[in-house]
Amino acid sequence: MTTYIFFDEALHIFVKAFLASITLLLATSGIGLVVIGTIEKTSGHHPYSKNFR
Repeated sequence: MTTYIFFDEALHIFVKAFLASITLLLATSGIGLVVIGTIEKTSGHHPYSKNFR
């Protein structure tokens, strides 16, 4: 007995996986930007200030 996945069902699976990956990518990048912003605020100075005197 072989089971087949119809093209329509496979397309729905791929679309859901694609949308889930985009959502996770955006959430991860947002969290990363918040972490970087927090690190820059707590450091007390601009990270490139020593290079441009």
